[in-house]
Amino acid sequence: MRYGSSPGQAGSEGAGGRGRGVLAALALAGCGALLAAGCSPQGAPGAGPGGSPPGTAEAGSGSPGPSGRPPSVPPEAAGPPAKGAVTVTGEVAKGLESPWGVAPLPGGDLLVASRDKGTISRVAAGSGAVTRIGEVPGVAPGGEGGLLGLALSPAFASDRLVYVYFTTESDNRIARLRYDEQRPAGQQLGAPDTVFRGIPKGLIHNGGRIAFGPDKMLYAGTGETGDTGLAQDKKSLGGKILRMTPDGDPVHGNPEADSVVYSYGHRNVQGLAWDKDKRLWAAEFGQNTWDELNLIEPGANYGWPEAEGKAGKPGFRDPVAVWKTDEASPSGIAWAEGSVWMAGLKGKRLWRIPLAGTQLVAEPEPFLEGEYGRLRTVVPLGGDRLLLVTSETDGRGSPEAGDDRILTLTVR
Repeated sequence: MRYGSSPGQAGSEGAGGRGRGVLAALALAGCGALLAAGCSPQGAPGAGPGGSPPGTAEAGSGSPGPSGRPPSVPPEAAGPPAKGAVTVTGEVAKGLESPWGVAPLPGGDLLVASRDKGTISRVAAGSGAVTRIGEVPGVAPGGEGGLLGLALSPAFASDRLVYVYFTTESDNRIARLRYDEQRPAGQQLGAPDTVFRGIPKGLIHNGGRIAFGPDKMLYAGTGETGDTGLAQDKKSLGGKILRMTPDGDPVHGNPEADSVVYSYGHRNVQGLAWDKDKRLWAAEFGQNTWDELNLIEPGANYGWPEAEGKAGKPGFRDPVAVWKTDEASPSGIAWAEGSVWMAGLKGKRLWRIPLAGTQLVAEPEPFLEGEYGRLRTVVPLGGDRLLLVTSETDGRGSPEAGDDRILTLTVR
C-alpha cells in the first residue's frame, strides 16, 4: 500500500488518512511482564568522558555505492535473515496526546513527553496508568516544535536527571531536570538546568532526538528549519548531529576543537541509534524524493541541500538505504536483532533494515502498514523486544478512539 504525496508536504511529517486494521488481542498483563523483565536507558558502557567516538567506521564505509550494497557480503560479516517478522504483543498505554520522546525507567515504567502540552508523564508498566509528573517551563509548541526528545542521564540511578530537547520562543535547547518521586504528583520535576542553547528553531525541521551513546556522551539531531543553507554551514547548529558532554561542552575527539558539531549536511534528523558494534545510525527526512538512513562518521558531510539520496557526488556521504518520501518520512529508529527498525510518519509503517556490518543484507522490509497510523518513536527493550509509539494526535493524523498508543513488539 502506498500513500500519495501532496506538493507542500513532500518529505515532511505529512498528513493523510489511514486504513487501520483491527487491533489484535493486546494484553496489558503480558506487556507488564515484558517491561518488568528489564528496561534500561539507551547506551552501554564504553569510552569514558572525553574518549574517542564509539564505533567509528572504516574510511569510506558510509558510501556503499549506487546499489547500496556490494554484490556479495563477506562470510565474516554475515547478518540477520533477509526476511523478518513483527508481532504486536501488548499495549502499554493509550489515550496519549502528541507523544514524542520516551525513556524507559529502571523497573519497567516509562517517561513520555507530550510535544504540544510540554509535559512529562509516567506510564505504569503493569496497568498502563498515565500520571503527569511535571511540566517543562518555557516550551513554545508550534508546527513541528515543542517538547521533543527525552533521555535519562547515564547516572540516572544516582542523579535522577532527565534530559529534554525542546523549542522555546527563541531557539531549540537541551535542559536537564531532577525527577523527585517523593514530591506530589504533577510537581516531581525540578527547575530546568539548561546545558545547551542556540539551536535554530522553525515551524518545521526542528530535529529533536537526543540520546546518550555508548561513550556516555549526549548526541542530538537537529534540523535546518527550512533554511537549507544552515546544513552546510559548520558554524550553524542547524542540520547537524551534535555530540557533547552531559554538561553541554564539546567533547575531546570531536571533528573540530571547541565545537559540538559531529556531522553536517543534514536536513532534519529525528532518529539516532547504535548497533552492536557501537556504530551510529541516523534517519532523516528527504524533500521531494528520498528519505535516508545514514551511517554516521565524525566530520562527514551528508550532502543536504546539494545532494538528496544516493547522489554519488564527491565530498558527500551517500545513505545506506533510501525510501520514497510517501513510504517513510522517518522519525525514531532502534537497533535490535541485527536490524535497524525505523518508524514512518507519512508512510505509516515500521521498516526493518537488515544489516551485515555496514551493508544491507536485503532490501528494507515494511511491517504494520497502515494498521496504527503514523509512527513516531521506536525504543529498544533488549533482545527481540521494542516499544513503538504512534503519532496520530500531532495535528497531521486521523486520530481514532484510543490514540495515541505505546505498543510492545517482538521482532526478528
